[in-house]
Amino acid sequence: MKRAPARKQPPASVDLRDLAECVEAFSGKTIVLLGDFVADEFRYGDISRVSREAPVGGANATNNLASFGAKVLPVTVVGDDAAGDALFQYFRDKGISTGGILCAKGRATPTKTRFLAGWAHTVAQQVLRCDSEPGPMPEGIRQKIQQKVSASLRNADALAVSDYGFGVSTPELVRQAAGRLEKPVPITLDARYQLHAYAKSGITSATPNEAELEAAHQTTVGSDAAELERAGRRTLSAMKLQALLVTRGRHGAALFESDDRLTHIPIYGSDQAVDVTGAGDTVLAAYTLALASGASPLEAAHIANIAGGLVVMKRGTATVSRQELLDAIRSEISGAAS
Repeated sequence: MKRAPARKQPPASVDLRDLAECVEAFSGKTIVLLGDFVADEFRYGDISRVSREAPVGGANATNNLASFGAKVLPVTVVGDDAAGDALFQYFRDKGISTGGILCAKGRATPTKTRFLAGWAHTVAQQVLRCDSEPGPMPEGIRQKIQQKVSASLRNADALAVSDYGFGVSTPELVRQAAGRLEKPVPITLDARYQLHAYAKSGITSATPNEAELEAAHQTTVGSDAAELERAGRRTLSAMKLQALLVTRGRHGAALFESDDRLTHIPIYGSDQAVDVTGAGDTVLAAYTLALASGASPLEAAHIANIAGGLVVMKRGTATVSRQELLDAIRSEISGAAS
């Protein structure tokens, strides 16, 4: 028996109309995205059917920010190779600034190659993934990254950091950038491996998934609500964050705030995800942009939760448009009024 989508309303403490107004303001914001850009390559069945590279990591977060209508200023490093050229061209075609994208000779662009197979008239399933990782970051590039970040932040409304562990972003680089800000802006973090290394770097909010939080504390949360609360509060305190948004897959999300509030947010839409590839990038983009548009952490968390629920129902490395997000919120408004 096919399960019907689970439609769940946000708590009464969040006004859905305020969420819609916030999303409508997305197009007026400028977001700097610092982080690792990864090329996602799909191979279907045989070598003659290879898709063009799609963006993952900071590249996908950049793509989502652009889809939401924001002006995005990406700062990253790609290799002097075909994958790097493809990412450059991808963003040029999308009208996204490439002035902050540096090319490092002798360094490969991080690439995830996914092999998919399936019977005729069926949806292809991933059977293998091979990752190509770059070597060490050239010393001369580090200072250039810092200069690009500082220049981009002059008129920015927020800084989003996407650290996939490939060396573009470091806690010290973020600390320096935060120290040079002329006005306080939200600084958000999605770190795959070194969440706590960014403590005291100026990060105001982080958006780890539950597995990343578990790894940071060498624990397992599962259905243990007390352990989730313990780990979340320890990270919030250790990193001196204003808010910590933990995404939990089919269990929704948990928002920890500096005033000791913990809010559990139910999953938006169906709990039967089609593809979770890049969902964390969508959450980072929506959450950051909502904060930059004046949303409270709780309002931003609900917007990000809805965006994440929409993107996991799409196949591949997908994005959510501002209109899709608005339509989803307005649908909830109509449902609440009926």
